[in-house]
Amino acid sequence: MTMTSARQKVFAYIQKHRSVSALEIARDLGVTQANARHHLSLLKKDGRIEVLGTRSAGTKGGRPIKIYGISRNILGDGLPTLSHHLLEEMLGSVNAHQKAGVLKKLGQRLASSGTSGASPMIRLTETVKHLNKLGYHARWEAHASGPRIILGHCPYAAIIAEHPELCEMDSALLEECLGEPVEQSAKLEGDIGKRICVF
Repeated sequence: MTMTSARQKVFAYIQKHRSVSALEIARDLGVTQANARHHLSLLKKDGRIEVLGTRSAGTKGGRPIKIYGISRNILGDGLPTLSHHLLEEMLGSVNAHQKAGVLKKLGQRLASSGTSGASPMIRLTETVKHLNKLGYHARWEAHASGPRIILGHCPYAAIIAEHPELCEMDSALLEECLGEPVEQSAKLEGDIGKRICVF
């Protein structure tokens, strides 16, 4: 999304002040609160900002005031480095059989288990919803050989080159959610034409 100059001013204001409300933006930038909320909504939808929390309106029965700040995705963090070292520590000294067991347990812990006993269609739909909460940009489609779950993003992209075994964890996650065995038929890679994982 291309930012308008007004939205750029709002974004710059948030960068400078770190945590702000729509009222503060409206007051300091000379816009209406409705206009400030509109820009905040679009910046949040675009992933540039997030709601950091709320504070009391100061009046009895008043709605809490949302406080906005720059998105953690934009600020960055040390999670890729930490994750890489934790996986090295956890998997570096185990044999292949033990590694497969650890990855399976990790996948099962990440899974949503609320659809056992549901129809396959419901399990597929709920699995995709759960995957999207985890950042996979998933969808499913029918195919002659059976349903396919397509992952348009790897949440572990920053470390997947060093830890391709995380695909085994994804398989375990899907098997736990779906209650069915899965097989990976395509892997998300940097090459043109292979931009998705398919199970």
